Amino acid sequence: MALTKEEDLKINANLYEALMRQKDDKVIELCKKIPKGPLHTLTIHEDTVLHMATYHKKTDLVLKLLDMVSVCDTHKLTWQNSGGNTILHETGTNNKTVKVAVEVLRRAPMLLNMTNKEGETALFYAARHGKTRPFRFLHDEVSRAIQGPDLATFLRRDDKFTILHIAILSRNYMIALEIAETYRELIGEKDADGMTALQHLSTTKPEFHPKNFFKRMIFKVIDTDIEYEGYRMFNYFKKLRKQKHACEWAMKIAQLLIKEDNSWEKTESWTDMRGSKFHEYGQSTSTLKQEKKIPIAHEVDYHKPDTPLLLATKYDSTEIVKEILKVYPQAVEHVDKDGRTILHLAILHRRHKIIDVVEDMNYPLERLRGRLDKNFNTLLHMVGQRVDELAEDVKHPAQQLKDDQRLYKRVEELCTALDTMTRNSDLKTAYEVFSETNDQLRSEAKEWMCENAKNCSLVAVLIATVAFTSVYTVPGGPDETGHPVLKKKPMFLLFTLADSISLSTALTSVILFLNIVTSPFRYKDFASSLFEKQLTALVLLIISVAMMMVAFAATLVLTISSKAKWTDVTLYGVSFFPVFVFVYEYMQQYIEVTKDFHRVLKAMMEKVVEIYHEIWNYKPHSLHPLIDSMDLTTRSPV
Repeated sequence: MALTKEEDLKINANLYEALMRQKDDKVIELCKKIPKGPLHTLTIHEDTVLHMATYHKKTDLVLKLLDMVSVCDTHKLTWQNSGGNTILHETGTNNKTVKVAVEVLRRAPMLLNMTNKEGETALFYAARHGKTRPFRFLHDEVSRAIQGPDLATFLRRDDKFTILHIAILSRNYMIALEIAETYRELIGEKDADGMTALQHLSTTKPEFHPKNFFKRMIFKVIDTDIEYEGYRMFNYFKKLRKQKHACEWAMKIAQLLIKEDNSWEKTESWTDMRGSKFHEYGQSTSTLKQEKKIPIAHEVDYHKPDTPLLLATKYDSTEIVKEILKVYPQAVEHVDKDGRTILHLAILHRRHKIIDVVEDMNYPLERLRGRLDKNFNTLLHMVGQRVDELAEDVKHPAQQLKDDQRLYKRVEELCTALDTMTRNSDLKTAYEVFSETNDQLRSEAKEWMCENAKNCSLVAVLIATVAFTSVYTVPGGPDETGHPVLKKKPMFLLFTLADSISLSTALTSVILFLNIVTSPFRYKDFASSLFEKQLTALVLLIISVAMMMVAFAATLVLTISSKAKWTDVTLYGVSFFPVFVFVYEYMQQYIEVTKDFHRVLKAMMEKVVEIYHEIWNYKPHSLHPLIDSMDLTTRSPV
């Protein structure tokens, strides 16, 4: 007897709630009252009770529900929801329903060949979700039952997307490695957009090594051959072991694809842009471009995918870049549709590590440094251009401007003298482009630095006032002669040193902050010393605050300390607790300051060594070149 609309909605609500609350007995009881039983459509997307129970990993429940389906209704197990997914598709979403897949295929073997509305078989669907156990089971079943051309249905989707593509984009590198090793013909296949598996891998930015230092140390200790199961204390190590495996698989699939994929050989052609100009007079570069019929980037409708090397550069996959250049060093000369080389793109996207890689390749660097793109932009022009990206760390305007200036100076040393004069299609030199692009950034940096300097100056003055007052109100007070009563105690010496350091550093930071506020904020000021002054003043202010806390702690210990050890320990802990909190909160800033100080010190040492070599190798020139060719020992006296 068919159910009414109201009865159907009520039963669906009760079934859905029972599934969510994991009440298996109630689900079975409700299914017995329904004409269709477990094959009853439960959701608005036409999922049956079996679909939902399978998706939610209810293996035991699904097996019991399957026993409720009569033999004559076995063909109804091929029911597809609105997305075309069968029950076998749902088993590919988790690792706990392999038993369900075995039983379902035993009852309805035709499910193995069925595809959803995107043309994905259950095997393809398991690869999409990265579930190893159902994928391997389904792959074994397919290998046993299907051979020859019919296998293409399981490896490719309707839109030319292969099972290798989907595994890589889903970051399921272990499954991707198994697929690539088994079906080598898929490595070079392209999807509807002309992308190979290696090109997709280059855009996903896989993690080959953890960025965290401590995690890298733990990775060296963890043995991937040991299973950490049955112990709660090893849950963290299980997670790290899985991450280490993922890094290893990512590296293996990258090495395999780079070795087998030959898509790197096809690149855009390049020629030296003979129409580039070095002044603003005469015929414009745009006119020359039209006369030479050089295609402009935005006039091309179809965007061909770049080579894996250039894609890895754009998406900051440094390890893939290194692997490609290690196997095929000649790939460094790739050019994209805009005529940009790997150096153009690395500078444009601020990929400093990739610039380092190319710099280490001396010969390719000589060939690439003078190249122009189709808009006649040199490498220096790329510094003045910026691509808006979602950065992991957001920098303040002054830091960003300083980094761009450092990059400009670095690239300027790579380029030839002629590149500084070359004008692009807009008749602008590299420095003009850099100035126009960073004009707004300079205004923001000026405003940020002034506001920061004023606020920090106020704090520094308050600290200096407190520190100066503490000199005349020493702990314990003066004796009859005016000398401090507690001056012979060790903590008094600590108080005196901390208070004097706090006062001197606070006043010094005030002077530097005032110097920043009165600066004209020219580009050369940012490039030379402005940022260093702010950094130094901030470090001094941090030291001043820390020393004031130390002085406060020493004062408490001097005035309240007793002979009981436990009270002294408690007092020490309470007194120095603000110091520990302060150090912890500013730990990241300390690291950044240390890096900047190391960078400045390294540059100073390089400059000193350079001056030393110049002086050591200096040879005074004679007044006349002929004198150098004369043998002074044989000349007769006048």
